[in-house]
Amino acid sequence: MNVAEIKKGHKLLKEQKYVWKPIDKGYNNRTLYINLDTNRIEEKPVTQLMKDKFVGGKGFGLKLLWEGTRPDTRWNDPDNEIIISPGPVAGITQYSGTGKSLVVSISPTDFVMDSNVGGFFGPFLKFCGFDAIEIQGKAQRDVIIVIDETTETIRIEEAPLEATDSHLLAAQLTEMYATDPNSKINVSVVSAGKAAENSLIGMLNFSFYDKKRNEVRLKQAGRGGIGTVFRDKKIKALVTKVKSVSGNRNNVVNLDAIMERGKRFNKEMRDLDDSQCQMRKIGTAHLMEIMNDYDLLPTHNYKYGAHKDILKIDSLEWKKRFTQGVPDGCWLGCNMSCTKGIDHYIVKTGPYKGQSVLVDGPEYENAAGLGSNCGIFDPEYIIEANFYADTYGICTITWGTTMAFVMECYENGILNKERTGGLELNFGSKEAALEVMHQLANGSEFGKTVGLGIARMKKLFVERGWGDKAFLDDIGMVNKNLEYSEYVSKESLAQQGGFAMTNKGPQHDEAWLIFMDMVNNQIPTFENKAEALHYFPMFRTWFGLNGFCKLPWNDVEPENNAQTAEPAKVPEHVDNYITIFNAVTGKNIDKLELIRQSERVYNFQRIFNIRRGYGTRMYDKQPYRAAGPVTNEEYESRQERYDKQLKDILGVSVDTKTTDEKKALLRKHREAQYEKLLDAVYKRRGWNSNGIPTLEHLKQLEMDLPQLIETVTPHLK
Repeated sequence: MNVAEIKKGHKLLKEQKYVWKPIDKGYNNRTLYINLDTNRIEEKPVTQLMKDKFVGGKGFGLKLLWEGTRPDTRWNDPDNEIIISPGPVAGITQYSGTGKSLVVSISPTDFVMDSNVGGFFGPFLKFCGFDAIEIQGKAQRDVIIVIDETTETIRIEEAPLEATDSHLLAAQLTEMYATDPNSKINVSVVSAGKAAENSLIGMLNFSFYDKKRNEVRLKQAGRGGIGTVFRDKKIKALVTKVKSVSGNRNNVVNLDAIMERGKRFNKEMRDLDDSQCQMRKIGTAHLMEIMNDYDLLPTHNYKYGAHKDILKIDSLEWKKRFTQGVPDGCWLGCNMSCTKGIDHYIVKTGPYKGQSVLVDGPEYENAAGLGSNCGIFDPEYIIEANFYADTYGICTITWGTTMAFVMECYENGILNKERTGGLELNFGSKEAALEVMHQLANGSEFGKTVGLGIARMKKLFVERGWGDKAFLDDIGMVNKNLEYSEYVSKESLAQQGGFAMTNKGPQHDEAWLIFMDMVNNQIPTFENKAEALHYFPMFRTWFGLNGFCKLPWNDVEPENNAQTAEPAKVPEHVDNYITIFNAVTGKNIDKLELIRQSERVYNFQRIFNIRRGYGTRMYDKQPYRAAGPVTNEEYESRQERYDKQLKDILGVSVDTKTTDEKKALLRKHREAQYEKLLDAVYKRRGWNSNGIPTLEHLKQLEMDLPQLIETVTPHLK
């Protein structure tokens, strides 16, 4: 069926005209609200308070979600919302990494979720005239929402005939809504595949058109199952169409300042990238052997941090597979060019077997999660699983960590062939792992169980009498019902906090402190760690308020960065961001106000979780596997290290102790250390010992808004 025939199947449910206006200093000063219960379309004003307190991006999303939902709203309630907001800086093309959007929703984890994503949709939404899109309600049948700058219309259309899986759907809709082949670059699509319909771990794909390849490509808003919310609302896709991407569409205050910083950064990329991280040639997959060398590469469900077969999936393996010499940015003007792809991959399994496809990735998280964490050191398997996870709409981080948990359960007899429907799921079982992925996409057999995620599987296994709750809690790498991203945190107390103390769950986008803490010993005291766990989550939050990508911040560094007073912060780049924000908006913030902007939103999200019955100390608890060895084989794999720590730190004589005894002593110590870390970080963040922001702190941040005071006050008595 061709695109013209597919479009004939559309039924217009609502069309509404709007008046396009130029962006003013990075803001349209309005958001777009759509209710799918009634097909209501309306504009909402962006107030000065919104800009002052919430800035944009994640901040706007959280504010709109708070106002649109109840304290007891669940992920599949009609009043749950999906909000996409790019931020005031998003959409400029003169500095690398300025095409990010933040997606916010109440997640199937039941926590308030935010997920950052590249691709063209967020900037195009701005160019169409809106600082955010807020979608509420549920359609009766599959719909697409089209926001068209060229006609100044918003349409809701039933769309029964398009493909569901993202690589096909994004291509179909790009062709359908482009005026001609040369204007495909002016269309972007948000979609989720069939796995998002049949699991709780669905993600969203944001498209961008690659003119060099003449292909539609995909970037993922992966975390927290927002793709599942998307398909539960019967949204098949969102489409933006713009007139152009040229010039100064953000109407910034000082374009010269932005261009100067952009030229400076581009020179760094040209001169330094090859000797630093090789982002333009390998992307984030350059981390594979580095993590392995430092015992940080998750292997066999985070039991180990290294493996002898790393060379089979190291950066050189990916470098030779990635297409080289093409500008691989997921937003225009980005010279980091890290969105690597594998062209003309022939699919080996499933519904697209034998077809030639473009695979976006793998990135480090995919290669580590799909690969080493599951004991699979086969690049062809990783590519295949990467492709299907993307097009089906599965978060690869969640999938990799979940499948690693399943494999450890299988090896411990918690699962067996009878319980998995005949599948042998030992570590390294790549054919069986792919079969589970295909089952999940179809909502069938054991795949349906895996699609629940680790938190629900743990509960299910205990209810069925299959496994011991304490053991499952120890090995299930999940916090706030979200699966861990792909780093071993056992030897970095700061990183343990960087994972488990997050608002949404253990995602590395808040803080990655392993090298500062474990390798370089730059933050030895609890106060040092607390300061790092204050600054870095707040600094990284700021990217999500504005539409910046994190990678240009520290994946290439100025030549003199090591000689600066605070090299971990990359001060020259921090100054770049402040200069650009001020140049876009006309404001005059400094590096202290940058952190305060983030603190306001970060504390708001914490209080949002408190309003929903979470957000206290007990929800910052981590699985013990994140802190230390759970099993004897795990302890014995690093026995020399652990024995030395017991001797040097605790003064324990280990010669007559059994592994179980030593393991118990180490656990008691490490769990106590983590509790001390919580105390130190809460104090630094202005929270009480239960993790509740104090009234004094909220007043200091100028966030003593009535609804926030009302929420926290009962918890402070």
